[in-house]
Amino acid sequence: MSDDVFHLTPVDVRRFDFGSALRGYDKARVDQFRDQVAEELERLTRANSELEAKAKGFHEQLRAFRERDKALNDALITAQQLRAETREQAEREAQLILREARAEGEKLVEEARRTVRRLEAQVDALERARKAYLAQWRAFTERQAMELRTAEESPAPERPEPVADGAPGGARDKAPSWLDEGGADEGEAK
Repeated sequence: MSDDVFHLTPVDVRRFDFGSALRGYDKARVDQFRDQVAEELERLTRANSELEAKAKGFHEQLRAFRERDKALNDALITAQQLRAETREQAEREAQLILREARAEGEKLVEEARRTVRRLEAQVDALERARKAYLAQWRAFTERQAMELRTAEESPAPERPEPVADGAPGGARDKAPSWLDEGGADEGEAK
């Protein structure tokens, strides 16, 4: 991943201020969604950290195996410096140990490589899941924005005509029915 990628942390999500507008989003639903997103980011961050820790452990094992191989090579050099009559025997034993160590080291290195490939595949799967999640989130947000634009562009309901003074029914001081359902402030907020 490059440094130009947008990084988002759970704290960023929890502290982000959407601002307010005349016909803004439902604050409780935005807060609830923001908390869900932050929790998912925390879960993914923990999973990523665990995978990184495992990969670091495998790299440490690989380093230890390389040091072990180096130590075996050093032991071989020391064995070659022993007395002349034990030199051939020591060299054969060292070669045998070296072959076994290399075979074991190659086996462990190959196993570590397989594990690293498996972990990389898991990281790739997590990355794909993250991208899919972000795409769904983007689609949801765009859908909500489109619904908001549609609601803003649709004409307001027509107000009923007031009844003239002295008309039958005595409705002279009566407020329109749309105000009876929650008052002018609530009607404007809808």
